Amino acid sequence: MAAHRKPRQRSLGGRTARTAFTLALAGAATATAFDGTGQAEPQLTAAQIKAKVAKLYQEAEAATEKYNGAREKATAAQQHLATLQDQAARKEEKLNSAREALGSMAAAQYRSAGLDPAVQLALSDDPDQYLDGAAFAERAGDRQSAAVARARHQLREIEQLRGSARVELTSLKARQTELRKHKKTITDKLAAARGLLSRLTAAERARIGADAGGTGVSDRASRASSGARYSLQAPGTSTAPNSRAAAAVSFAYTKLGSPYVWGATGPDAFDCSGLVLAAYRSAGISLPRTTYAQIGAGRRVSRSELLPGDLVFFYSGITHVGLYIGNGRMIHAPNPSAPVRIAPIDEMPFAGATRVV
Repeated sequence: MAAHRKPRQRSLGGRTARTAFTLALAGAATATAFDGTGQAEPQLTAAQIKAKVAKLYQEAEAATEKYNGAREKATAAQQHLATLQDQAARKEEKLNSAREALGSMAAAQYRSAGLDPAVQLALSDDPDQYLDGAAFAERAGDRQSAAVARARHQLREIEQLRGSARVELTSLKARQTELRKHKKTITDKLAAARGLLSRLTAAERARIGADAGGTGVSDRASRASSGARYSLQAPGTSTAPNSRAAAAVSFAYTKLGSPYVWGATGPDAFDCSGLVLAAYRSAGISLPRTTYAQIGAGRRVSRSELLPGDLVFFYSGITHVGLYIGNGRMIHAPNPSAPVRIAPIDEMPFAGATRVV
């Protein structure tokens, strides 16, 4: 009967121990992953979330201004393309009419080409009438040549218009691609901001909103009374440079509490540059659409020279704008978490100011 030996147990030493330890770590990591108890994201304080959200909003607003600029160019390209297409269609109508006239001439020539002119003269009952007709035919030939030349010129013009339309269409498609890119950036930034804000309680979100937006004047009663007070003071005030600036400020007061919507220029929602555009539009003055174009409108003024109605700009990239109302304050459309409201101009990095009128 064969003897049965008990297998010798090998000690976990050296390479074998290291292998076992590695496998154990891998198993632990896998188990942790499946259990959903991996390393948690660090907890952020309300102040840290506020800072991160403010940065996301500022980045979203920078993308919004780029979106506004691209949309303005896309609209212009679309209008130019429509004009080119309309011009080409009109010229094609004229060319078709010219072709029909040339076709009639060709058919008449074909019908009359059967007899030699000398024979036609010999058979004619009225040689004088024939000679008059022959002279008319020569003149008709000249007119036909001119008609052919005009048709060729019209065809060249149509081809030029079609070429320009193709170039404009390429430009429009590029603008549309740029629009989609900026829109994605905006929506991604805003989604990230919403995700951060969702970690806070309602009370904490309210505190952040109040801090981020300045005075928090947003209810309808305050909005109406503030607008009325300014509209009564503005025409005779010495602080507003003129009645149009006063009218723009008065308009902005009436929009306190309106929601921020990126890309909006009113009448019930605005982004930052859309608000000042609408304010001056109400005063009969047309402003560019974007912050980085608006800062070039009018005359640059220093911070110490500010008067109600001046446009005040913020951040190094000129990505935010408000309407100065005096006493170091402005009305602006802050971001999606806060409505149009009054705020101190020193709550953001000041970049410059412009007096439109």
